Amino acid sequence: MADVRRRLAQVPDFDESQIDTILAEDIDFTGELTFSEPLMIKGTFKGEIKASGDLFVGTDAVVNARVEAERVTSRGRIKGDVLAGRRVELASTASVQGDIDTPDLVMESGCVFNGVCAMRTPSNEGRHDG
Repeated sequence: MADVRRRLAQVPDFDESQIDTILAEDIDFTGELTFSEPLMIKGTFKGEIKASGDLFVGTDAVVNARVEAERVTSRGRIKGDVLAGRRVELASTASVQGDIDTPDLVMESGCVFNGVCAMRTPSNEGRHDG
């Protein structure tokens, strides 16, 4: 049984000390968010995210937005389309209600994904505009 578990896709734990900016649990933010360094959302965000960095969505976080980032790692809820230049990682506690466009997708057993997934080759340069 342990061998089977090792072969299942797993989302790596993220180390908060390696994340430059954290929107804490008590933050309820609405607007457009742009960033180039790793960012973590633990609270509530509504609007649009256009990032050249990595986005981490905490377990209790709620994101109602179109998300564009290099890597999106989620343990929380995202309602909106997700466009990742490198990878999308959905932990068992994650929920995505929207389409995903990424060259690499990891989904742990137990996560919820309702949408369409388009996977392109990593060598494809440039981002898709929707």
